[in-house]
Amino acid sequence: MSLEQLIINCKKNDAQAQSQIYKLFSSQLFSLCLKYSKNYAEAQDNLQDAFVTIFKKIDQFNHKGSLEGWMKRITINTALQRYRESSVFELVNEDQIKDAPVEIDDEDVDLDFLLSIIQELPDRYRLVFNLYVLDDYSHKEIASMMKITTGTSKSNLARARMILKERIELYKSQDHSQVL
Repeated sequence: MSLEQLIINCKKNDAQAQSQIYKLFSSQLFSLCLKYSKNYAEAQDNLQDAFVTIFKKIDQFNHKGSLEGWMKRITINTALQRYRESSVFELVNEDQIKDAPVEIDDEDVDLDFLLSIIQELPDRYRLVFNLYVLDDYSHKEIASMMKITTGTSKSNLARARMILKERIELYKSQDHSQVL
């Protein structure tokens, strides 16, 4: 069955079509959930919540973009909603922000280590870091999505980069197994 037909059938609440859409996209969307979740279990919860929303709102998919892109936006928003409700963000005055870039020399650093230290960032820093660095959202878009100011987004990104830089420097200066 074509993707187009699966979408049509999902709009009719066809459980078999929903199951096929889930099988087609769940692993990719789960990877996305892992970036925006504290741990594996929370990522699983976010994935399930995202699919509930996807199937509830499939009638709103208007074929102007890809289904995959539409589902990714819903998945990211589902994960972010958990944090918006728990108020993990600290509002910052934009005048306090120093927009100096932090250089991170990540040569000779294991990819698994990089992923693990990103995952260990405090929620507000990890979310902004992922949205800005990994998913190419602007600070204005992040601020809108997360209901924070642009300055808060910039501040959280700067702090995330500082933490990552410190962890990478520590990693490079010590026996690598001790830092993990």
